[in-house]
Amino acid sequence: MTTHAWGVRAVKILPMVPPPGHELGSLLPYVQVSLQTATLVSWSRQRLKEQHPHFCSSWSTELGQREALARYRSAAQRNTFRAVVATPRSDNSCPLPGLCQPLSPLIGAVMWQLANEVTPCTGSTLSGGRGDPHRPRERFTGFSVLPAMDRRQKQAEKARPCGLLKQTALNKIPGRFRLHQEALPHLPVPPLQQTLDRYLLALQPIISPEELSHTQELVAEFRKPGGVGERLQKGLERRAKKTENWLSDWWLKTAYLEYRLPVVVHSSPGVVLPKQDFLDRQGQLRFAAKLIEGILDFKTMIDNESLPVEYMGGKPLCMNQYYQILSSCRIPGPKRDSIVNYAKGKKQSRHITVVHNFQFFELDVYNSDGSPLTADQLFIQLEKIWNTSLQTNKEPIGILTTNHRNSWAKAYNNLLKDKTNKESVRAIEKSICTVCLDAPMPRVSEDIYKSRVAAQMLHGGGSRLNSGNRWFDKTLQFIIAEDGSCGLVYEHAPSEGPPIVALLDHIVEFTKKPEVGKSSTIPLPMPKKLRFNITPEIKNDIEEAKQNLNIMVEDLDIKVMVFHQFGKSFPKSEKISPDAFIQLALQLAYYRMYGHSCATYESASLRMFRLGRTDTIRSTSVASLKFVQSMDSPDKSDQEKADLLRRATQAHREYTDMAIRGNAIDRHLLGLKLQAIEDLVSIPELFMDTAYAVAMHFNLSTSQVPAKTDCVMCFGPVVPDGYGVCYNPMEEHINFAISAFNSCADTNAARMAHYLEKALLDMRILLQAAPKSKL
Repeated sequence: MTTHAWGVRAVKILPMVPPPGHELGSLLPYVQVSLQTATLVSWSRQRLKEQHPHFCSSWSTELGQREALARYRSAAQRNTFRAVVATPRSDNSCPLPGLCQPLSPLIGAVMWQLANEVTPCTGSTLSGGRGDPHRPRERFTGFSVLPAMDRRQKQAEKARPCGLLKQTALNKIPGRFRLHQEALPHLPVPPLQQTLDRYLLALQPIISPEELSHTQELVAEFRKPGGVGERLQKGLERRAKKTENWLSDWWLKTAYLEYRLPVVVHSSPGVVLPKQDFLDRQGQLRFAAKLIEGILDFKTMIDNESLPVEYMGGKPLCMNQYYQILSSCRIPGPKRDSIVNYAKGKKQSRHITVVHNFQFFELDVYNSDGSPLTADQLFIQLEKIWNTSLQTNKEPIGILTTNHRNSWAKAYNNLLKDKTNKESVRAIEKSICTVCLDAPMPRVSEDIYKSRVAAQMLHGGGSRLNSGNRWFDKTLQFIIAEDGSCGLVYEHAPSEGPPIVALLDHIVEFTKKPEVGKSSTIPLPMPKKLRFNITPEIKNDIEEAKQNLNIMVEDLDIKVMVFHQFGKSFPKSEKISPDAFIQLALQLAYYRMYGHSCATYESASLRMFRLGRTDTIRSTSVASLKFVQSMDSPDKSDQEKADLLRRATQAHREYTDMAIRGNAIDRHLLGLKLQAIEDLVSIPELFMDTAYAVAMHFNLSTSQVPAKTDCVMCFGPVVPDGYGVCYNPMEEHINFAISAFNSCADTNAARMAHYLEKALLDMRILLQAAPKSKL
């Protein structure tokens, strides 16, 4: 087999016999072969004549890879041509111009379709096979040979939303994930001079001219030819050549595993799902059973490597995070934590952890034949758990996971000295995920209900409520309370928000499906209760964790706001990015509250690159500062203000595009600093500068996490005097979660929500009043 590189994809080429009058070399660059799935599409001469002259479509027979190759070789030996054809190129142009002409006299052709390709809108659904003439089959693409057809296909491609793509076969596709990952490009190391120029530009709106002048001198020294900056840059470039991703390991360690504050509030985000309509134990357990069934349905796609690949801007994204979120757990360490993942290997996890009244259970979720339990079976098992955990006076062992990481690491070692405790902890760590069956929340008024649910998702409400009903080191914890409130909290180290929300979207849709078929009548074993022996030392650790947690709970100020006046449809109607519009509203709200701009963090996905995580979109810019300063100025006309708003949103859009392509400044600067530490040289003055500290002190830490489900993600501030703002822009409304700390007199989540709402409305009025002008 010959291997070619085409764009960022690895392309496998099968040897083949060219048709008369065509050189083999002229065809090879246009041929792609997937080694995971094959569809044999046979064309006879008569059939081709009957078809539309510009498309080749036909019946199909599914073949295993070996059988397809055997038929291909056999035909080649008989001098019968078999052309290997594939989906369109990344620019949507015709891979084989004049395809029908050379194929029309041929006996047949084999089409191998990439399992993870977008199915263009010109695809045809094949039916039949396996005794069912109506069974939907894999889609395949006919190729247009006319420019007009190509234009139509390009328009169709643009109309397709980015995100989850076509469903693939349920059967296992071994190696597909690895091949997809290997085809992704490596994260680039941005040019040093470019980053330093952009760093100075990013500082302008947040520091004084005097501070900027001092930093300019430091930057000039750092960027000198042959100086420290160039040496560190070369070190980064060497690292990039010998690693899959020069940043990913460093980022995992510095951002998460070496972070010593509790994961609760400070690191782990929560998600508030729509309130369910059940009001009792039966409803709670029925919903939990269906939710677990949905999790297992998603897990099947992960296990079979048939999870549809996500795309952004036409580019395939790294799917690695999806393979890290199930059957994984964080383990505390005295200086650095670690992550264990039991999804790999021969002995994969077959159980989940269920927590009720602070008591943990190991629940097997697969039958002996390997099939997942149905919702009815899961409901029976959950009832058994409920009925054997009615005592409410148990020690909340899970509350230990809320403590400072160093304290928890010490308590963890104490806990595992006992054999029974060690077995129980290992069962939790190895489980697919955790399901928390919570007691109902205290009743509150409707206007603060969602804010209270957000707090429940983030920290559980304290030691007297549901905080002991968690194991916060577990990557995924689904929370279902008896009063219908539900959501999840996840440990941040393995994944960003979008894969979590994609999983949630799948589960929420799954819970709406009716039950199909009958459940097995074979009685299931009793779920295993996980026992803990509480020594006086462990009891003291629990008490200390309780006290520290309750302080955190009291300190967190969180407000969920549903902005009903308009959603993302309005900025889109003005040809403005909804994300840029919301970020500008945050800038305006903050400026009106405090009279100055601040360093603002918005996460940008680096998943276009192999093992990509995030970089920073710096939403505070020279353009945003000019806009917010003008907004309440009587010296500026509405037209001038509207033009400044549009320029600022365009600047944000440009920075976002730069960031997702690996050219932002924050991770590059971090890499240079960590390279200096690794080289055992002194930290350059640039990183000891006051301006650098100001630039990294994010008073606004923000993230857009869009979802199909009407939900909102939430997280705590990253600095003591800051805000955490997460939002999900829906078509006609926007869900916001805003957090702050009560211990800071200068911040208030409800006040920020008020100013944000006013900013959004004022910006709409401004755009509606001022006609668009050429910028």
